[in-house]
Amino acid sequence: MTALEQQATDAASRSPRAAVIFNPTKQGVDSLRAIVAAAESRQHFAPSLWIETTADDPGKGMALEAIEAGVDLVIAAGGDGTVRSVAAALRGTGVPLGLVPLGTGNLFARNLEIPVNDRADAVVLAFAGLDRAVDVIVADVTRPDGSDETHVSLVMSGIGIDAAMISNTNSDLKKRVGWLAYVDAGIRALPASKPYRVEHRIDDGRSHRSKVSSILVANLGYLPGNIELIPDAAIDDGRLDVVVLAPRNLFGWLLIWRKVTWENRVLRKSMLGRQLLDLTGGNRRREIVYLRGRSVDLDIDGDAEEFEIDGDQFGRVTAARFTVDAAALIVRVPR
Repeated sequence: MTALEQQATDAASRSPRAAVIFNPTKQGVDSLRAIVAAAESRQHFAPSLWIETTADDPGKGMALEAIEAGVDLVIAAGGDGTVRSVAAALRGTGVPLGLVPLGTGNLFARNLEIPVNDRADAVVLAFAGLDRAVDVIVADVTRPDGSDETHVSLVMSGIGIDAAMISNTNSDLKKRVGWLAYVDAGIRALPASKPYRVEHRIDDGRSHRSKVSSILVANLGYLPGNIELIPDAAIDDGRLDVVVLAPRNLFGWLLIWRKVTWENRVLRKSMLGRQLLDLTGGNRRREIVYLRGRSVDLDIDGDAEEFEIDGDQFGRVTAARFTVDAAALIVRVPR
């Protein structure tokens, strides 16, 4: 037997191994070790490699370390920030990502129907779920000092009032009540919010100049609280869903709220409801406009605006280009 054949035989005979990348500041890590050990035994996995995230690196470097170690599965145990950072390293590798939510928002896990309140079930899915190829958003942004950065997004990124709201979120309140803390921040941010002017272009099409409160670039459409922001968004369609929010006043915000909580969530689910929206002009609202494409370019007029990714604040930007990396990430999901 040649050396190459021996290596192939050894690889085929060894037990698969997972790496668990976890945020040590989250509660429940000790119990998680026992849950993972039980899953390893059931699925005939070798003992997992456990790697802590740090304040300076929420997961990307750890995921690269796990890939270098040759693991067959990487489990991200933490909030959306941990998941996003781990996904940034796994993108394009073919190594599957398992999710064990330990955060407050867990938007990516919720949209994929990963149980966010049952760690044991989430671990079972991580080891034995179905592999699903999903899209990743790549954001190339320009800072006020002219420097450029590249980030990835799994759920949605935004420039404007949504980012200002996240920036104003009370961290202590977020720990106590979870995503509801964003509601408090939104109530405080809305009165002080000011529209900004932006030039935006989908794919290589025509440029449009608009006065907006926020522009969201999304991979998924659901937010906590049964809010269906983007009804037609799909995580594996190879497209970006862009939402332009341009209310003129408080009444405009109320129309947007009705759109995402009543029209999208209820009326659009039935033929009669869709006919009613056509008759009343609900599908042609100027306060909220839906666009779709493989890329979107944004150039902000005037001062830089707040920028957020997947519910985390990312500073201020003057321009951004978002592109879709189709089917770039393998995620374990329910069968």
